[in-house]
Amino acid sequence: MARARSGRVTRRLLAGLAAAVLVSAGALVAGTANAAEDHPAPAPPAAHTAAVPAHALTGYWQNFNNGATVQKLKDVDDAYDIIAVSFADATGQPGGLTFRLDPAVGYGSVDDFKADIKAKQAAGKSVVVSVGGEKGSVSVNDEASAKNFADSVNTLMDEYGFDGVDIDLENGLDSTYMTKALKAVHAAHGDVVVTMAPQTVDMQSPQNEYFKTALAVKDFLTVVNMQYYNSGSMNGCDGKVYAQGTVDFLTSLACIQLEGGLDPSQVGIGVPASSKAAGSGYVAPDVVNAALDCLTKGSGCGSFKPSKTYPGLRGAMTWSTNWDAANGGEFAGRVGAHVHGLP
Repeated sequence: MARARSGRVTRRLLAGLAAAVLVSAGALVAGTANAAEDHPAPAPPAAHTAAVPAHALTGYWQNFNNGATVQKLKDVDDAYDIIAVSFADATGQPGGLTFRLDPAVGYGSVDDFKADIKAKQAAGKSVVVSVGGEKGSVSVNDEASAKNFADSVNTLMDEYGFDGVDIDLENGLDSTYMTKALKAVHAAHGDVVVTMAPQTVDMQSPQNEYFKTALAVKDFLTVVNMQYYNSGSMNGCDGKVYAQGTVDFLTSLACIQLEGGLDPSQVGIGVPASSKAAGSGYVAPDVVNAALDCLTKGSGCGSFKPSKTYPGLRGAMTWSTNWDAANGGEFAGRVGAHVHGLP
């Protein structure tokens, strides 16, 4: 996620093409198959199950004005089950975080913001604080920064009433220390909601640092909403290369996570709310809904069809609720309704 996504398109395109060249079909299929054996599908995660529905819609709320509709939390469409407040800010302390309301959002006080969080929670929603984004510079790569990160997240959860944390680090992630940090947060808040929004290239293999982190915390991980955009073509779980912006791109890349060790309830499809919300990869709601049907019911597929269905798939995510509002609420209305209608 970012205030302006287009600046990263070239780098992600090159990364995606490099992955396509370096990973052969046989190697990828074998890798995901072996990963499934090494990391058997876990039982449905226990994290905050009372608040997060089986099929959930996630949306990022912008704590800044970048041309999308400016919203307060209370303005976010009721279709969103998980709202990721974007973003926490890095402090001068390695791994440390803080949060400051942007005056552009229009809150008269921090207490008003906290009241909106409580109101959303009273309506059955989860509100988490997101860390990272395109411009985020939080680094967790040793014991000290892992402790600082966990302490900061715990403090923000206690101070603002956040239900948990979203990991949207787009400039590298160390699985060893991020895992330690997240486990420390879970130890302090047993019902913490933990979401992630890795780039496509970060989830091409269970050996990637982001994927390793997700697997390491899968006993309390809520959902991974990978960003299926700003990446260019990527490998699917069958080793074939698929172009972004297609139903095959969504389903074949989701398959890597589903067969690589994550429970279906921990996998969501992340897409832009409009063509203005990202540099590339926007797909119409009908395409997202077709991908959801393909993965959960085996219908609506393109040329790629998974070998089995995953009816427990968590749902979908969008960047952002603000861009969705600027687009007439199409994502919340059409994709949200479809997600909530999944059996």
